[in-house]
Amino acid sequence: MRQGVTSWLGRRPGRHGTLAAGLGLAGLVLFCGFIAPFLYPADPYAIHPAQALRPPSRLFPLGTDELGRDALALLLSGGFSTLAVALPAAALAFLTGAAYGFAAGLGPLWLDKALMRLLDVALALPGLIVLLFFAALVPQTNLNLILLLGLISWPGLARLVRNEARAQRGRDFILAAEQAGASRAYLALVHLSRIVAPVLVVNATFMTGDAILSLSALSFLGLGVQPPQESWGSLLESGLSLAALNPWWLILPPGLLIFAALLAAAMTGQGLLTSWQGDA
Repeated sequence: MRQGVTSWLGRRPGRHGTLAAGLGLAGLVLFCGFIAPFLYPADPYAIHPAQALRPPSRLFPLGTDELGRDALALLLSGGFSTLAVALPAAALAFLTGAAYGFAAGLGPLWLDKALMRLLDVALALPGLIVLLFFAALVPQTNLNLILLLGLISWPGLARLVRNEARAQRGRDFILAAEQAGASRAYLALVHLSRIVAPVLVVNATFMTGDAILSLSALSFLGLGVQPPQESWGSLLESGLSLAALNPWWLILPPGLLIFAALLAAAMTGQGLLTSWQGDA
């Protein structure tokens, strides 16, 4: 379990092919979102009326939209906007879920029961409906979207962490640390976090994919990243609104990048899970 990814891949490339493919695909998505916009510095919002709805060409590698804007520049700009919101949202959901789970799992019995009842209520609510409800109420700034996505996506991880913490509380090293005066925060950060690391890391990858999908769905419905910014979801919606004109170059690229991000998260998470199970 303590061996690095490099040694895993070196010793058992067949078993960890999924992990390698997931990491490679994740690297490609991150490249498109954070590095490629600087390598292709065309203005995504420059309008060229005479070039509207042009297919890919030497001048515009991914064609243009209905306003004559460079589709490749829009795609890269949309990737930056998507990842700049989705990744912090996933991090917020991860930290919230882990902290809540450790608080319940390491706290006294009455606190655990109270927090679990609140968690049951949160899990019973339909996440998509709650997300759409609050997205329609609050201004769609990037900060609000990060808070909204992050504070709705944590309950599943919280239950897993709580169950793991409860299962480990009776072990000798935990009891010895408690008798030595260790605080619950110390137990969570130093002892239990190493034990539940597989749960935390694997779920972090899945939560990243969920955040990208949720943000893309909100943007597709007009409740996500707002103009003049673009996101992969809003670009996909714009392309589909012109489907009668068959602008495939406006539909396929954002759809494929959303799919690639989800596939990267799923393959990385599954690969890590397989790796840890194989080395257990």
